[in-house]
Amino acid sequence: KEIEALKRRLNEIYVKHTGKDLAAIEHALERDYFMTAEAAKEFGLVDQVLVKRPEAGQPSP
Repeated sequence: KEIEALKRRLNEIYVKHTGKDLAAIEHALERDYFMTAEAAKEFGLVDQVLVKRPEAGQPSP
């Protein structure tokens, strides 16, 4: 029960942050599904992809 509740809560968070509907999120997460960094950005899971780590003291892009 707790695992299912946690899964539902995570799906709600993904819906909120990606803008995808619940069905799309559930479909993407129903199996092990690996994405490239760019695909994760397009899906809405990440805001940006860093190609190179910023130098110390420099702001990230």
